[in-house]
Amino acid sequence: MTVLAPAPRLTDASVKTRHGAGFWMIAAAFLIAMAFSTVPTPLYPLYVARDGFSTFTVTVVFAVYAVGVVISLLLAGHVSDWVGRKKILIPALGLELVAAVLFLTGTSLPVLLGARFLTGLGVGMITATATAYLHELHAVHRPEASKQRFEVVSTAVNTGGLGAGSLLAGLISTYVEGPLRTPYIVFAVLLLVAVAAVALTPETVRERLVKPAYRPQRISADRTVAGYLAAGFAAFAVFGLFTSVAPGFVAGTLHHSSRVLAGGLVFAVFGAAAAAQALTGRLSATAKLTLGLTAQGAGVLVLLTGMYLASLPVFVLGGMIAGIGAGTLFKTAVGTVAVLAAPSRRGEALAGLFLIAYLGLTVPVIGLGLATQAFTPLAAMTGFVALMLALLGTVAAMTARRPA
Repeated sequence: MTVLAPAPRLTDASVKTRHGAGFWMIAAAFLIAMAFSTVPTPLYPLYVARDGFSTFTVTVVFAVYAVGVVISLLLAGHVSDWVGRKKILIPALGLELVAAVLFLTGTSLPVLLGARFLTGLGVGMITATATAYLHELHAVHRPEASKQRFEVVSTAVNTGGLGAGSLLAGLISTYVEGPLRTPYIVFAVLLLVAVAAVALTPETVRERLVKPAYRPQRISADRTVAGYLAAGFAAFAVFGLFTSVAPGFVAGTLHHSSRVLAGGLVFAVFGAAAAAQALTGRLSATAKLTLGLTAQGAGVLVLLTGMYLASLPVFVLGGMIAGIGAGTLFKTAVGTVAVLAAPSRRGEALAGLFLIAYLGLTVPVIGLGLATQAFTPLAAMTGFVALMLALLGTVAAMTARRPA
């Protein structure tokens, strides 16, 4: 089994202080890593204008990123349980740094595909590892406290980072020279800071001298966990919509081409998700699940209404309501899986959740991108919303009669 670093005695204030500081340094590194992954989102219209990319091409670029995440989660997301958290996080941040440098070398499609794939590989290694790391640092720093701080921070930096990266990139690309270069320079510096933060944080897992035989990530077939895996899939389907094709819908169907607006839209959705995650801590798991399912379903319907009415305010409102639902749903899934998992397999269990979630980020959006080639954006979005409502109904059925 994985050997966790020994918990300090309650009188060992210095060790607890180091782990408390490490908790926030890992949270900051996690935030930077996730923010970097959405930097291209408000820049896609610039790539389209410069190189003539279609909506489907943008979808392919996004899909390559998600494929990188899935491959990384499948092959490496659980390995930190064996070798330690830092030995996975530092190389993962290094991959994102290499991707930032690659973005700076050009705007051609092969360069974008390579950079996004490397970004995906890095994010796949980071998500489950950083989440498990935060759980363990919190447990050492506050051994008798509830897990609420861990749940709020881990999910908020994940979803909040996705929104912050897009907003910051939109602002930089609008008001600073070199819109396709400067955002990546800024984030290259931030990623170096993140590497330093991880290096200074205490390790929470002792590397085993004799490691188990390697195997790819396994996914639990337990029905209780399966319902929350499906919840993660549903939540990330909404997140994928707003980090890929939604800015194109706003620029095309709604006729608003501002990059600040594109970044602000993504930030509003993920900001609403992060706020919901922070404000629902006192709710039971059942109440959070109900809120998440209801808000996400209502949000996508309002979003679709905004497209039919060609109303940007209604579209944004729908996105924020859907973000509240998706954020609450994902928080519930993370908290439940982390609690149910044995300490020696926590990284593996969370990697399984993120693997399914990132499939949700990928598959529906690819389908939506393909649909835009054969149908109007309105018709494609109508199909997406119908499938989303069916998926949410399935999640409700799978998680019914579960303990609160």
